[in-house]
Amino acid sequence: MTQFLTFTLHAPLAAFGAVAVGERRVGFPRPARSALIGLLGAALGIDRADEAAQQALEHGYGVATRSDAPGYAMTDYHTAQVPAAKKGVKFFTRRAEMAAPKLETVLTRREYRTDALHLVALWARVEAPYPLDHLVQALRSPYFVPFVGRKSCPLGLPLGPLLIEATHVANAFAIRVEQASEPERQLRRRLQVKSGEIAVDMDHPDMGHVTRVETRRDAVAHRGRWQFGLRQEAILSTSGVPSHE
Repeated sequence: MTQFLTFTLHAPLAAFGAVAVGERRVGFPRPARSALIGLLGAALGIDRADEAAQQALEHGYGVATRSDAPGYAMTDYHTAQVPAAKKGVKFFTRRAEMAAPKLETVLTRREYRTDALHLVALWARVEAPYPLDHLVQALRSPYFVPFVGRKSCPLGLPLGPLLIEATHVANAFAIRVEQASEPERQLRRRLQVKSGEIAVDMDHPDMGHVTRVETRRDAVAHRGRWQFGLRQEAILSTSGVPSHE
């Protein structure tokens, strides 16, 4: 049996960023590992600049997601004014940026997902900096306000963290759905969702049958410099695993 920390990730508007080049900020159908680890850090109150603590989170936990409703793709043509880049000058607030003597306009196309619903499961590795029950308390009362990808994407449901003992992550997800809150049940009925595809870190304690392996650039290499490394993610078959739903 493995202990999993599970929670629900839903937002009316979500941004699951992929590799961004130039003016186009593309999205992905399911959350990135870096986003989920960042969510943990925000809940715990860990600053982005605390690289040691950020790396401890990155190496301390395995991550799995179940995509019950990937949502619908939406593209926003975005314009923003920013101060001209100047070596040694930093702006700590948006107000300070707008007060700069010279402003430039940047144009981007940003991809979002509407009505996305995912389940998340974490398990502690040997080097985990916090026990899972500590993370539960942090997710229930987060230090920083959580959001789904961008600050313009607030949560549509409480995270509802729950510890579950299960033999397999698919069982943990199924048990979580059984114990879902009434607002989440209503959302599931409205979206007409069913058990979705499971994606999991390659060190899952009971991998089961893997249908394919995908490579993503979403492992946190350096949070402060926004650098991310390659990671392999297994897509699991749930055939033969009791659903509990």
